[in-house]
Order: sequence, then C-alpha cells, then structure tokens
Amino acid sequence: MQVNQNDRATPHSSRASGSNAGVIGITIAVLLAGAGYFYFSADKAPEVEAPIPVQLPEPVPEQPIEQEPIEEEIVEVIEPTIIEAPEPEVVEPLPTLIESDDFVAQKTVEMADGMKIEPLLVKKDIARQFVVFVDNMAQGEVIRKASPLKGPKDKFTVSEITNKTYLNPDSYHRYDLYANMVSDMNDEQLINTYKELMPIFDEAFAELGYSDMSFDERMQQAFEMILSAPIIEDPIELSSISVNYQFVDPKLEALPNVQKFMVRMGPENSRKIKTAIRKLQQQMAN
Repeated sequence: MQVNQNDRATPHSSRASGSNAGVIGITIAVLLAGAGYFYFSADKAPEVEAPIPVQLPEPVPEQPIEQEPIEEEIVEVIEPTIIEAPEPEVVEPLPTLIESDDFVAQKTVEMADGMKIEPLLVKKDIARQFVVFVDNMAQGEVIRKASPLKGPKDKFTVSEITNKTYLNPDSYHRYDLYANMVSDMNDEQLINTYKELMPIFDEAFAELGYSDMSFDERMQQAFEMILSAPIIEDPIELSSISVNYQFVDPKLEALPNVQKFMVRMGPENSRKIKTAIRKLQQQMAN
C-alpha cells in the first residue's frame, strides 16, 4: 500500500546536514593523513650507514682437532592442534517493505526489552507509518492517522480557576507511558535496531519523493524540532473555541504543532524525551 498523501504535511524539503557527516569527514581526513604518512615514509631514501670492517677467519690447524662424539638428540614429534573454524553467523535477510510488518513489529518488541509496547503498535504498514510520522514531525506537524503507535486512552482535561481555564496537570500523565518507554529503552539496542531496519525505512522514505536528503537526515530534523520545544513549568491558560482549546499565550499558540504537543505532555515528560533524544544523537554520531 502506498502512502496516503492526506496523512502527510505539506512537504518542505529544506536540507540539513546530518550529524554523521562531520564525523565521517573527520574520519576520512585522519585516514588520509595516516595513509600519507606511510606513503611518504616508504618513499624516503634510506640513510647510508658507515661500512663495518670484515674480520678474516683464523688459519685452519694442520692436525685435526679431536672432537667428542655427539650424542644423538631425540626429537619429540608433536601433533599439530586442529582448530575448527567457527560456523559463519547466519544473517536473516530483510523482508521487502510490503512484507515487513511482522518483522518490524518483532524487532520493535525485542527492542522494548520487556516493556509492554506491543498492544500500542498499529500493525499495518508500520514502516511507512513511522517514516511519514517522522517526516511530519520534521515539519512541525503531528498527524495522528500516521502515527505508528495508538494514542492514550485517557481524555484531556482542564481546570476552571477564577473564571479562567487552565490545562489540568493531571493530563500530563496521559503520556507517562510513552515518555517512560522512550527514556528507559537501551540506547545501543535502539540504535542497532534502527540501523538494521534502515533499508526498509529508506525504501518507504523514497516513496515520499525526496531527492535531496536521506531518511536519517529527516530524522535529525525531527529531533531538532522536538529539542526546540519549550518546557513550561507555570500553569498554562487556555481558551476554548468550539470543542477545541488554544493557548492564551500567543507565543505558545504560535509554536509548531509538534512543540505544542510536547508542552501538553508536561515538563517532566518533555525532559525525559529530550534527554533520550540527546543520547540517541550522540550514539548516532559515533
């Protein structure tokens, strides 16, 4: 199934240099410097040392010198130890994008390492949903239809105080499960799974039509969008329009939807997610 274009935000293809680019560039520079060192060392003319005088052997005596009989040495033959080569590790081939749902779900559950993430997975076009969700986040949008995870069951609530409406801090806990999952995941295992599934994600990302960036670069843009969200400790006043609520503070209301979503998750959950993302960025840059 191809990507439903209605689930995508209007694409803005602003290319950002990936965090890996600098590391790769430095690594290549170091390798070239090392290669140059050995290259020029090999071509350097060797230094000429002073000749060493040769000593002539002593004259051989006319009478042969009597020698003691040489005892025959017994040589013990040691059989060589045969070391069996280890069997090559069987690498499981990746499925195609269209057949990847079960595989991606299995890898996600393994990556969660005991956390109950399986009931939250939307087990249909998981890779495509994930890629579109990241693409939307990079543009500041959150479109729930494209989310690879199901949303929280608890409803959003507000508090009425002195004729004003405020975001109820209890609503922050709707997202505790998601923030804790992101925070508690093993970084190394998460990166390894991400790299293993990268060919599938790249195939799904190619369907979106971008020609000037990779999915990894789009992921970095999504990370930066999340990290730029403010953390609000004070009560947040809301105004109601029809069945929806808006932030009274014009600066908050002007934020991209992803950052508004982070604000609604509460300061503690926002910190957990930001800390996890910074650690991931460091891992991906290594």
